Amino acid sequence: MAIGCVGSIRSESFAAKAAGLEQARAVVARLQATPNELSRQGMNVNHDGVRRSAADLLRYVDIDLSKLSRLWPELAELSNDIAEQIEIDARYAGYLDRQEADIRAFRKDESLLLPDDLDVDAIGSLSTEIRQKLRQARPATLGAAARIPGVTPAAAIALLRHVKRRDARISA
Repeated sequence: MAIGCVGSIRSESFAAKAAGLEQARAVVARLQATPNELSRQGMNVNHDGVRRSAADLLRYVDIDLSKLSRLWPELAELSNDIAEQIEIDARYAGYLDRQEADIRAFRKDESLLLPDDLDVDAIGSLSTEIRQKLRQARPATLGAAARIPGVTPAAAIALLRHVKRRDARISA
């Protein structure tokens, strides 16, 4: 808004939605129930004694906000756009958690030496273009491989996993 790219109406709308999302995320994180309470509402969860938040429950394929609002009526008061975003966030949370773990592992292993005899054809998930670039550049480390133009983060993670599995097989 300060440089004129976004009008005041749009800026205010975005700020309002961001505030609504923040409040809704706090609510779904705060609301919790035991497996027995959830079972009484027809929600099938493991009876492990672990309390689950509404945010955790939204990760289940068969649970949505309309189902949760029977247990927590305040969830029915969320606007449609906020409710939709909360459900989307929950559905993708597991993938994002795994991606964050991959990023942490990659950063930790960025200096990992790649073997001189690395067979890029043995890494099934790499595209032909990335295989060619790796063969041509012959990077010494995982970090160097990741900095090759066109090598995607997913390809770098696949390379990391391949080298780790290879090293584990060799040392076993």
